[in-house]
Amino acid sequence: MSRVGLSSRTSWSRTLNPSARAVAQAQAQGTALLDLSEANPTRCGLSDSSVLQLLSDSRGGCYAPQPLGLSGARQAVSSYYESRGIAVAYDRVVLAASTSEAYGWLFKLLCDPSDVVLVPNPAYPLLPMLGQLEGVELRDYPLRREEGWRIDFAALRNELAQAEGRARAIVVVNPSNPTGTFTRRDEAEALIDIAREHEAALIVDEVFADYPHQPLPADRRASFADVSEGLCFVLSGLSKVALLPQLKLSWLVCSGPQQMVAEVLGRLELISDCYLSVSTAAQLALAPILARRERLQAPMHRRLATNLAALDRAIEARGSTCPVRRLPTDGGWYALVEVPRSRSDDEWVTHLVQQAGVLVHPGYFFDMEQQGTMVVSLIGEPEPFTRAITAAVQLWSSA
Repeated sequence: MSRVGLSSRTSWSRTLNPSARAVAQAQAQGTALLDLSEANPTRCGLSDSSVLQLLSDSRGGCYAPQPLGLSGARQAVSSYYESRGIAVAYDRVVLAASTSEAYGWLFKLLCDPSDVVLVPNPAYPLLPMLGQLEGVELRDYPLRREEGWRIDFAALRNELAQAEGRARAIVVVNPSNPTGTFTRRDEAEALIDIAREHEAALIVDEVFADYPHQPLPADRRASFADVSEGLCFVLSGLSKVALLPQLKLSWLVCSGPQQMVAEVLGRLELISDCYLSVSTAAQLALAPILARRERLQAPMHRRLATNLAALDRAIEARGSTCPVRRLPTDGGWYALVEVPRSRSDDEWVTHLVQQAGVLVHPGYFFDMEQQGTMVVSLIGEPEPFTRAITAAVQLWSSA
């Protein structure tokens, strides 16, 4: 068979790391794992299947695509922000199938091949892959653990200088994933100024913005959707807002100077017209789904509070000398747990799987450079979550 060349953009390693090998071995042996890495609400009893009846609108039988999204669905997104006290014009909303697709569109919109996009570290590991698929160079700027995950602005400015005019966007995750930290207002102002100074856009991922654990302090910024000083894109969608990832409907909100926004929306219309990926049925159901947002989210808010309390109790039960510590968080679906560095992250994950049948994420999965941080999902069923986190804390504290 003749050899066919394949793109270097997809030449990712598919070799299992030590943690994944331990999980695969346990599953092959029939071990039932308590999964503290699960982040799919449809597998945790949190997705309300009754809303799927809203997909039966008979208008869905007609295919009349609008590249930016049906006007009624875009107006529903505008109303969602209005309910949060944020004015968003519906004609600045663009619908996509997922935030991943929205990232891809924005990289296409903003970047030529080899241009630079700056992304936070730590962050969800999907971003580097999305950047590579678009031929975009992603460079990290650090969030400082010792300062409550504040942005390291000196490092950010240095990366922008090193990019030598090729930096096209700065990605912000608000709240950060997995740290759960909402952006401080002074950080937001600095980011807006820096982006304008370097003629770069802001891309703000707010998929977890509806899940603060407590009322936000006055110094936190709940959303960037009302930014007017420079070009800004805010991403969100039904996957987190309504706990319905299977409906594949997300959105981006474009804000900034009117003339620039008009040009951007014109180009996005052409980009999205090449894909037309958003389901008509999901768009028709969007308004009534978002109108039920608080009801749909209520079980998740209770689950997060219950499991966060269970994690804290498990640590407190080990006494004042317990070497395990849960890091502070503002919101989101994850908790960061500092554990003794007597083992590497991979060794800890393997040890938990083998000794307790418990699975967690190692910190390096989110590009954390410092060993000794485990990432725990807070959305699992409370009873198995409590058993799993109690067993995990016992093993960590016995090191």
